[in-house]
Amino acid sequence: MTGLGYTVPALLSVVAVVAVERRWLRTGLLRRPDYWITMLIVFAFQVLVDGRLTTLSAPVVMYDPGAITGLRLPFDIPVEDFLFGYALVTAGLLGWEHQRPDETVRR
Repeated sequence: MTGLGYTVPALLSVVAVVAVERRWLRTGLLRRPDYWITMLIVFAFQVLVDGRLTTLSAPVVMYDPGAITGLRLPFDIPVEDFLFGYALVTAGLLGWEHQRPDETVRR
């Protein structure tokens, strides 16, 4: 059952956020360079913080090995954390873009 407890919901969260943007909101956010620069900044800070929390030598947060794939990126961060982080930040930005009153402000 490796990965079903955390990996599948992480993947589904990314698919759901992208689907909501492409099929319903259509803000164009995912095509904008400033969005991707924002995501790079978010991931840079996520690596710093999450890397400290999940480092295998002295973890603050531990994961059930049966709930994740075991693929870990820099500083022992489970890949699933990046997926959830992407979905969370993107959903927040999409909500912000969608509620903007002036449609001409969108690119």
